[in-house]
Amino acid sequence: MDIQTPIIITFIGYLALMMGIGYWAYRKTDTVDDYILGGRKMGPAVTALSVGASDMSGWLLLGLPGAVYLSGLGEAWIGFGLIIGAWLNWLFVAKRLRIYTLMADNSLTLPDFFENRFHDSHGLLRVVSAVTILVFFTFYASSGMVGGAILFEKVFGLDYTMALIIGSFIIVSYTFVGGFFAVSWTDFFQGCLMLIALLIVPMTIFSQPDTQVGFEQIDPAMLSFINDNTTILGLVSLLAWGLGYFGQPHILSRFMAIGDPKDLVLSRRIAMSWMILSLVGALATGIAGSLYFAATPLDNPETVFINLAHIAFNPWIGGLLIA
Repeated sequence: MDIQTPIIITFIGYLALMMGIGYWAYRKTDTVDDYILGGRKMGPAVTALSVGASDMSGWLLLGLPGAVYLSGLGEAWIGFGLIIGAWLNWLFVAKRLRIYTLMADNSLTLPDFFENRFHDSHGLLRVVSAVTILVFFTFYASSGMVGGAILFEKVFGLDYTMALIIGSFIIVSYTFVGGFFAVSWTDFFQGCLMLIALLIVPMTIFSQPDTQVGFEQIDPAMLSFINDNTTILGLVSLLAWGLGYFGQPHILSRFMAIGDPKDLVLSRRIAMSWMILSLVGALATGIAGSLYFAATPLDNPETVFINLAHIAFNPWIGGLLIA
């Protein structure tokens, strides 16, 4: 596969930036509190974008656009459910969790908080919550790494195993060295890149005369939020995705780490604005892919994945979707 120089430069620069942030975070980390929770000194913008980037990541960049590419805007109901769930999580959970984790003997993790908050002298809550997080987040984290490896394999022509090793090494390295500071700040920059990419990709494609003509040929059902295949059960199932926010430890830990609980209001506004714009961009990217690759059969998920990856790594946008 012919990989263009600007994309390679962007790719290497991105990895170097992530490692640089890890080293900077290492210099800022002096205590266990700093390493695990950033010393509860995170600002509202970093908190907001790190929540979004760590939450959606590959699903927002490839999963949702791919679903829209295949099935149309009916998949947007997932996004509607996520917006509602995320807003309620920020509104009802964030501030309370930030305040009470500090009051409960400065609990640095959710298992610590459950044990201290409910005075569990036997440690049962700590063990159960820790095991639950470990088991389910093993699948969650591994799926993200696998998605990144597949992306590198399809776009850069790397061997899948090598791509997985490189990606895992970079992530583990800056996390091991810089702790929570490194994870939050890398997520912040990734969130910025994700938003830029999801806005540039559809605007670039929609501005081309050929794709504008394609709107007349696209199936009207692709542009409808409700079609003949829509059912009440299906809508409820898609909207229910938002319920997951209330128990996701990688999101809740961001709430615990913000410097001032009062800043959570501003952080919520930033996070929800980012989320809405990014979801709109992801939906638009899926439709843009359908127009751009109108001649590609829609029943081939492998082809869809490669095509969307090629859109993302168009030389005009310099590989921004690596985030």
